[in-house]
Amino acid sequence: MPPAKRTTARPAKKTAKKSAKKSATRPAKKATKRSGPRKMSTAHKAALAEGRQVSSIVDRYLSALHVPKQRGRKVSLASLQARLASAEEKLKHATGVARLTAAQDVRDLRKRVSATVSAGASDIKSLEAAFVRVAKKFGEKRGIGYGAWRDAGVPAQVLKRAGVRRTRG
Repeated sequence: MPPAKRTTARPAKKTAKKSAKKSATRPAKKATKRSGPRKMSTAHKAALAEGRQVSSIVDRYLSALHVPKQRGRKVSLASLQARLASAEEKLKHATGVARLTAAQDVRDLRKRVSATVSAGASDIKSLEAAFVRVAKKFGEKRGIGYGAWRDAGVPAQVLKRAGVRRTRG
């Protein structure tokens, strides 16, 4: 069995002497007056705004890449609006269970119309063009390499147009 560890008590005088000695060798800190809130330069504010804008462009493009594709036959907005108008007319005159199903049809068609309108707003081609303009600079500033872009789902042709070079590692 190993011998028990011994602890020795240190006298309080030594520590008091050391702290007194340290304070004697250090110069006393001067009380400084605090300045008001720091102001950012206009260049710094502009750089922050540009960074937010570039980040937003990249985020919108990457989000658009991962939206699931609609399956089936594409329906035009005009035909959806015509179906909605007839469903609303049917809802006005229906009673009982027919009224209930007509109300659900109206809700479903309104949802499809709004989805069709918003899908047109997020045109992938315009998002891709904006992404191509900023991807190289964004990647260089954040240390994002070619492989990470590919892992995120960005096509190789888009990266080539953006000027992002293939790298190892």
